[in-house]
Amino acid sequence: MESSDEEAVSSTTTASATAAVTYPIAPGYAVNVRSGPGTSYRIVRVLPEGSRVSIFCQRPGESVSGPYGTTSIWDNIANGEYISDAYVKTGSDGYVAPRCS
Repeated sequence: MESSDEEAVSSTTTASATAAVTYPIAPGYAVNVRSGPGTSYRIVRVLPEGSRVSIFCQRPGESVSGPYGTTSIWDNIANGEYISDAYVKTGSDGYVAPRCS
């Protein structure tokens, strides 16, 4: 039992360190997560209403209109997973994270 307690603490610490800043998804929206920065990319999952996301990097892509305006910025929220910044309350109309390489 001790080793699983240690693993749980280690996992929690790692998750906290990598996900220090999270941003809320627009209230009342479930958001499609896509494999690339545009609506033509396949949907890999759907974020439920009330979700918060970490943004690891951002890149330009297809222009999308949403509750937070029209933007061509796409947020990388996990490896190979992107959502339009038009659905994320970042407090900015510009980039809030490094550009994806």
